[in-house]
Amino acid sequence: MNKKVFIFDDNTDILELCTLILEDAGYEIKTSATSNAIVDQVSAYMPDIIFMDNWLPDVGGIEATQELKNHPDLKHIPVVYFSANNDVSLLAEKAGADSYLAKPFDIQELEEIVSNHIGK
Repeated sequence: MNKKVFIFDDNTDILELCTLILEDAGYEIKTSATSNAIVDQVSAYMPDIIFMDNWLPDVGGIEATQELKNHPDLKHIPVVYFSANNDVSLLAEKAGADSYLAKPFDIQELEEIVSNHIGK
């Protein structure tokens, strides 16, 4: 069974690009442009890893990540903070994310961060 990746980003181009890259690498992908009802969205899919954009409508990435990390059934899922913000490492730390990936990113970098956290 393929490992599952859930990507939260309000930019459809980014979602499509990540989906193409990661499906090609053998992962199953789900995407969402909003972090509304984040616990319900993640619980319904139970991914192996989550990519969380900083700028999301309604509930921002920091708040959404904190909500996941405070949830007993979901806190074990690695969250990669995902932003074009210069302070992406600080934002990731504030959110309690497991790591981060700055945008624009390198395709290899994206694949490496996924395989480092969850393998194939």
